Amino acid sequence: MKLLTGLVVVVVALGSGTAGALATRVATDRDRVGTASEDPNVPVVCEGRRPSKADGGSYGMQNDGSFLHPSLTYVNEEEQHPFPRGGEDLFPETDGYDPNSYKSDNVTVEAHYPGKQFTPDPFHSWQNIVDFDGRRYMFQYDRSEARVYDITDVKNVKVVESLTRDDVAEVEGNNEAVKSKDWDAHDFWGASTIQWSEKHDGYIMVQSFEMRRQVPFWMGDTPEQSKYASPEGVAAARADTQLKGFKVYRLNGPQKKDWELLATVSTDATQKDPLKPDLSAPQQGSGSLDVPHWDGGRYMFISVAPSDDWSMQEYPTYLYANGFQVWDMADPAAPKLLDTWHREGMVRGEEDAYRSNPRCGNRTSWMGSRNPLYIPTPIEEGGKYGFAAMGGFGMSIIDISDPTNLREVSHLDVPMSVAGTEADNVDVSQFEKTGMVYLSGYPLSEDCYEPYKDIFAVDASDPEHPRIVGRLPRPTPPDGVAVTDFCQRGGSFGPKRSGYYTSPGDPRDGLLIYDFYNAGAQFFDVSDPRNPTIAGYFAPPTFGAETADWARSNPTHGVYVEYDRNIVWLFTNDGIYALSSDAVLGTPNLGTPTEPFRTSAR
Repeated sequence: MKLLTGLVVVVVALGSGTAGALATRVATDRDRVGTASEDPNVPVVCEGRRPSKADGGSYGMQNDGSFLHPSLTYVNEEEQHPFPRGGEDLFPETDGYDPNSYKSDNVTVEAHYPGKQFTPDPFHSWQNIVDFDGRRYMFQYDRSEARVYDITDVKNVKVVESLTRDDVAEVEGNNEAVKSKDWDAHDFWGASTIQWSEKHDGYIMVQSFEMRRQVPFWMGDTPEQSKYASPEGVAAARADTQLKGFKVYRLNGPQKKDWELLATVSTDATQKDPLKPDLSAPQQGSGSLDVPHWDGGRYMFISVAPSDDWSMQEYPTYLYANGFQVWDMADPAAPKLLDTWHREGMVRGEEDAYRSNPRCGNRTSWMGSRNPLYIPTPIEEGGKYGFAAMGGFGMSIIDISDPTNLREVSHLDVPMSVAGTEADNVDVSQFEKTGMVYLSGYPLSEDCYEPYKDIFAVDASDPEHPRIVGRLPRPTPPDGVAVTDFCQRGGSFGPKRSGYYTSPGDPRDGLLIYDFYNAGAQFFDVSDPRNPTIAGYFAPPTFGAETADWARSNPTHGVYVEYDRNIVWLFTNDGIYALSSDAVLGTPNLGTPTEPFRTSAR
């Protein structure tokens, strides 16, 4: 591989996190990462502009106790980036990770369930809740690693089922390719929506089946370990034979043995019949990403790249730029594709549009969606709009009133915030009352080695002209403790997501609850959109007794709220916490729900 040398100096404005400042970025070559020229769908549209390592003097702790973020970095997950007066200095006995917890007086920790039996994955997991025979169950899972809990008694949660692939050896880093005691080959628990169906008199679960987001499976994220430098790895990923699409099940009980398969659906546009996919050969595209948006009605929205040429993607270990599809679910056993939409620049052949994006060539940005459309109100109830978060492509508002003809109403570019994921989550729970939505990405690096990820307040009351009108306040530690900024705690710091629309009960007007990685659960009061405040918080220790050293980078990674019982579940690298707040959320019910969860929550 020939390396092209030379220096390019770019002056950029730091507009997020702490007060604006100027920093200088030095790009040390035109393209240090090479190209996978054998695969036409690995984009090399712009010359390589991969960010260099940040100058250690250009970011870090300030004299006033705040933290100045670097203005631009390359994605570098799960690796510490020490800085003066950071965790390495404050917590040397625990390798730079804060063992303390911090809590506002109005938040109560009702229970903590630590250890591996309550941790299917220390980095990420999805959740769902169902009710059977007077008992409430929670699912927590990340593909092959899954747990089922009986959470009827919040203070006495029991593990009902534990699913794993630990009994099989990895095959070049991908043990999903072989059968195990709990899973068939290429099977796993995909990100799911579960809704009650009157027609079926039971719960219907739709599971996303997507290819892994690390390509090639056994490689990391250094320049030499990326799709640009490993045609062999890209070819191996293309050759994988798993389903790319989604499966539909009826749930007859809380355990995996109770799943009844209704449909297996491919999103590969080249398949002759999506309901009868050829699973013996490789499929094209990404499959369905993250939790499908289906509220039990007729229409379902998914995030998807339906073919290999949906590939205008900078991220070094992922192959696709994902748009959106809408499916007719009138009969969950026979879904029908209605329409597919993407923003220009995502698909090969649209290089001119892609080239106009300032992220083109940075070999770092996530381009395209990771989640389906965020929909405040179902179409059947008069809903007209869906909000599309598309990483470096920004946010679009989509007219969904005719689900056979999705149409972009408006588009909003987001301020550059590289590395880390940019436009990822849109909280639409307040839209119908206030016209406000809340748009955010999330961090991918430890020790704040990237720009801060703001939660932008977007006034979308005029959907044709959305505009950023503010940002939610940055969480800070309490007074009188060793850390003056959460960046000093170790691990990642910044917003992940504000739970899921699948939670039981109704979200509260004026309240948003986000997982904030090492800042734990943050309760934001947005009842006055012009003056949002932090109404409460709980930040647990950044690791537990059973947390492996390599698993400390995501101290917490999710919240799931039972609005009908006023319980917040917080998911960490050391199990789960049950939180309550009489003042902010309402009096909790720690026992049997008043009514079983039977309708969707919006």
